[in-house]
Amino acid sequence: MRKSVLMGSVATLLFSVSSMAENIHFPEEFVPLQVGERIIESSLFSRVEDLELAPGSYRLKLKYTDLYDEDYDMHEVVESEPFWVDITIEAGTDYTLVFNRAENAVAAKVFAQSPMVSLKAKGSALAAPLSVVSNNQLASEAPVRTMREAPAGPEKPSRPIKPIAPITGKGMPSAAQMLDFWWQQATVAERKAFLEKVTN
Repeated sequence: MRKSVLMGSVATLLFSVSSMAENIHFPEEFVPLQVGERIIESSLFSRVEDLELAPGSYRLKLKYTDLYDEDYDMHEVVESEPFWVDITIEAGTDYTLVFNRAENAVAAKVFAQSPMVSLKAKGSALAAPLSVVSNNQLASEAPVRTMREAPAGPEKPSRPIKPIAPITGKGMPSAAQMLDFWWQQATVAERKAFLEKVTN
């Protein structure tokens, strides 16, 4: 009896470990948009900082966005076009997306034209550079691949894209997230008036 209970516990433990997903953490400058065909749901106030993925290979769509101070009350947002990276997740390993942040907006604009990112395994000293595929490159490859792979006959309807919920499952946005959002929406005059109000 004891032996069967012990074997059942070991089997349950092994199954639960194998079904667990690994975590990827994203710095605030990168927004994960899509995993393969699955859209990553997020809101203006709640960005996705972590994704849990089962071990395997994935194509991940990201966007780079960063904020730089220009003057006392002026800021510049630098953004890239969405781009794709191919990643491989190994069992039992968590990861962080890493990059070299530009020192100023000019350098950030250069970075945004051709982002370079790496995936660093937790506990590892080295990060593995990821190959970046732009949306334009992907679009130019798609028709050729579709023509080769498409069977003769009537065209099948494409499968709908299913969104996946944010893994972090945040509820209400923080005050800092709300302030940041409304700051980006404000005009220069509104920003100046706000700064005068909070500094007096």
